[in-house]
Amino acid sequence: MDPCPFVRVLVGNLALRMPVAPPAAGAGAGVHPSTSPCYCKIRLGKMPCQTVAAPLAPSDGGEQAPASGALAAAFHLSKADLEWLNGKPSLFSSRGEASLKVEVYAGRKGSTCGVSSGRLLGKATIPLDLKGAEAKPAVLHSGWISVGKRGGKGYSGAAELSLTVRAEPDPRFVFEFDGEPECSPQVLQVRGNMKQPMFTCKFGCRSNSDLRRPGMQPERESAGKERKGWSVTVHDLSGSPVALASMVTPFVASPGTDRVSRSNPGAWLILRPAGDGAWEPWARLECWRERGGAGASDSLGYRFELLLPGVDHAVPLAESSIPASKGGKFAIDLTAAQPLSRGGTPGCSPRGSGDFSNWPLGNYRGFVMSAAVQGEGRCSKPTVEVGVAHVGCAEDAAAFVALAAAVDLSMDACRLFSHRLRKELSHLQSDLLR
Repeated sequence: MDPCPFVRVLVGNLALRMPVAPPAAGAGAGVHPSTSPCYCKIRLGKMPCQTVAAPLAPSDGGEQAPASGALAAAFHLSKADLEWLNGKPSLFSSRGEASLKVEVYAGRKGSTCGVSSGRLLGKATIPLDLKGAEAKPAVLHSGWISVGKRGGKGYSGAAELSLTVRAEPDPRFVFEFDGEPECSPQVLQVRGNMKQPMFTCKFGCRSNSDLRRPGMQPERESAGKERKGWSVTVHDLSGSPVALASMVTPFVASPGTDRVSRSNPGAWLILRPAGDGAWEPWARLECWRERGGAGASDSLGYRFELLLPGVDHAVPLAESSIPASKGGKFAIDLTAAQPLSRGGTPGCSPRGSGDFSNWPLGNYRGFVMSAAVQGEGRCSKPTVEVGVAHVGCAEDAAAFVALAAAVDLSMDACRLFSHRLRKELSHLQSDLLR
């Protein structure tokens, strides 16, 4: 299997140094003009803006940039993103040299009545040379930059921001379902414009009582509104089963409602072959329907946990939500959990100086995987990206493919019970309830 080139741009070691006000007559040293919290908005090209707190640094700390080890933002760039960022500007496009844009605000993050609650202190643009970033890591910037204007008469200078920016290769395997998971599609590996069959999926219903792990709670009894028994088996091209996603806890409407609630989620087990036709639990996925706030639509909430051998408790890897109406990405990305060294390398990465022995998440570090799914009621053909470091064989990739299928099907399983399922699932459900 050949991976696709990706690059991740990491921003960390953030610190803000404010200009010092002149001391009053007869007073001692100057003081900071502001003790309010500050934050930054960080943008790279057309990627979504990321907002992070900016800790204040002493004004007399010298020119040495602080190395807090904290990661502030991470941007993941595909080959298409890199080509867009490095492309020549034109009359119809604003693209040009890749650059990181940073805006610094005083005040707390958030907004009031739709208006940002922060006061803009200044902004800066850092040019980034991403050529060659697919092949080797590089520190693109490290040190202080000036943001905004000088503080005024008597002030020691403009506000300054210290940050480290690093780019490093992050190759990934990319897979694409050529149909909806409930239609038992093929799964293709994608590399550039080339696509080739890698797996096949078989959707169906099965008895899952024998798949529960020892000590797991038994299934809830059937209670009227429920969706249960779905499974997706992933086979390699020889026809051998290499991964299985099985719905082990039914998706049941909470009493008095027509929705699957967070307090009563449905659940899948993701299993891998254990030899002699047996299956071994690898991970657990719980899903429910989050109620949208004022003017917002509902979303699919999820929690993903790893079941490590010899560990008597599940290890949480991801918990978030996906908009139910328009879909989005399920992601397992542990980049933010890793400290950044002075040079900008994640401390728990193979290139860092971290100690793996105390890392609580097994062999999973950095970007692990993502699955892009469509919203409820739409034709969904998930696209799966898996970090190369987490795929040692085809079975590893198949487990993530099975997980992506479970996420996609959960969008339907969490659909309001007052709404009909799509025809591919509704006839199956009617057969099951006879």
